[in-house]
Amino acid sequence: MHTRLSVNINKIATLRNARGGNNPNVLKAAIDAQLFGAEGITVHPRPDERHITYKDVREIKPIITTEFNIEGNPSEKKFVDLVLEVKPHQVTLVPDASQQLTSDHGWDTIKHKAFLIDIIGTFKKAGIRVSIFVDPDVKMIEAAANTFTDRIELYTEGYARLFAAGHPLKAIKPYIAAAELANKLKLGINAGHDLDLHNLAYFKKHIPHLDEVSIGHALICDALYLGFENTIQLYKRQLQTEA
Repeated sequence: MHTRLSVNINKIATLRNARGGNNPNVLKAAIDAQLFGAEGITVHPRPDERHITYKDVREIKPIITTEFNIEGNPSEKKFVDLVLEVKPHQVTLVPDASQQLTSDHGWDTIKHKAFLIDIIGTFKKAGIRVSIFVDPDVKMIEAAANTFTDRIELYTEGYARLFAAGHPLKAIKPYIAAAELANKLKLGINAGHDLDLHNLAYFKKHIPHLDEVSIGHALICDALYLGFENTIQLYKRQLQTEA
């Protein structure tokens, strides 16, 4: 199964915002990522707009020739309104607090079932594919199917941490169980957070039904040394690993 690489360009915007102005140019980064082989562009506008701004999101959509994925917390009305206005190909729902540094947990799909059913229905009615951020917990995966989401995105920080500590089998085990159940429940499977050139191929090899990975921080860091085009190609190569 072919797995798509969606490049998260938030860190490009972080660098731009550090000095103001428009250098580096976020729109050019989105265009170039596509030209260099990215099969999706991901952005995560936060309420404080500390990296990608709402203006960026509106300006990126018309220049996207591949998939556009917007991540964010749907409890923020401003975010919901933006997604319904821009109509990306996919919206990924994350349960981040407003001032959270980065995503660090998935949805409790049991506790928040009613809320998720309502907001997922709103986005799907607008023709937007929905993915929800979840931990590799079979109970959460099973409950996710009851929200009528199209996909789940497996939160992979736990995998990356154990893999780096030299425990790849222990790292991947809960993700295999989660992915097998998701596939059985006919949920699409995305993954993201701390995936990099060291751990991505192993993850892909063991999760055969993987639709998409969204990678930003590690990829942009690698691009500083390896070049943007070369880095995107290197990441895509990791996804060619067969089970």
